[in-house]
Amino acid sequence: MEIPFQINLKDKVAVVTGGSGVLGSVICKALAKSGASVAVLGRSKEKIASVVKAIQEDGGLAEGYSVNVLDKESLEAVHEEILNKQGACSILINGAGGNNPKATTSKEYYELNDIMDASTQSFFDLEQEAVSDLFNLNFLGTLLPTQVFAQDMIEEKGSTIINISSMNAYTPLTKIPAYSGAKAAVSNFTQWLAVHFSKVGIRVNAISPGFFLTEQNRDLMIKEDGSLSDRANKILSQIPMERFGEADELVGTLLWLVSQKASRYVNGIVVPVDGGFLSYSGV
Repeated sequence: MEIPFQINLKDKVAVVTGGSGVLGSVICKALAKSGASVAVLGRSKEKIASVVKAIQEDGGLAEGYSVNVLDKESLEAVHEEILNKQGACSILINGAGGNNPKATTSKEYYELNDIMDASTQSFFDLEQEAVSDLFNLNFLGTLLPTQVFAQDMIEEKGSTIINISSMNAYTPLTKIPAYSGAKAAVSNFTQWLAVHFSKVGIRVNAISPGFFLTEQNRDLMIKEDGSLSDRANKILSQIPMERFGEADELVGTLLWLVSQKASRYVNGIVVPVDGGFLSYSGV
């Protein structure tokens, strides 16, 4: 892959959770292109293997590990594997996350008698377990890998953690209250961690992607005939650049935040990469 500018991550080990996803795989490839040895963490062995193969065929260094980010014991076992195969982690990208349809309302606005309509999933129908699972995946799925891998980083020059938040953390979208709240927690946690680790040399920041087409949202955005859904058109009407983001458009921000030379005094921020969505009032 092509990257917008070169930084030197030679002899660095970068651990990327959610590394086999659409955005995570691009992050893995960019870090490898910059010289890092990348540990690709995900759930699907097939998808992980595909990312690792692409990196290796491009001349990069990568190993793949299938793990559940909510299972601390498994994370610790993977941590030992990475230490033995690649070395101590110096860059951690917390990219694992996602939404849950059972924690999503059918409509943007509640209407009288929606609770009586079996075809409508109203706010009152949101399943507690689905909301809990969603919060665990996004928040605990950031906290637990940090507990495991940040131990390698203490007082190691150039150590950095980058969390993946969302524009929902700034402005909650309709229909997805739990996901918006969970990502707000990730942004808040990023600030907390930045302060907590500030005396031992670990910088912590976050990237907040706007609207990118991924496996999780493609069915909501694109109809079977390839045209945009009503929700996609509504979203695009709120983006001044009038388009969805391309996955590789996260890379410049990623490399800037990872680079000790470029951003060594940047700590505790959440960077929107959103085509102007956050700045637009809608009028």
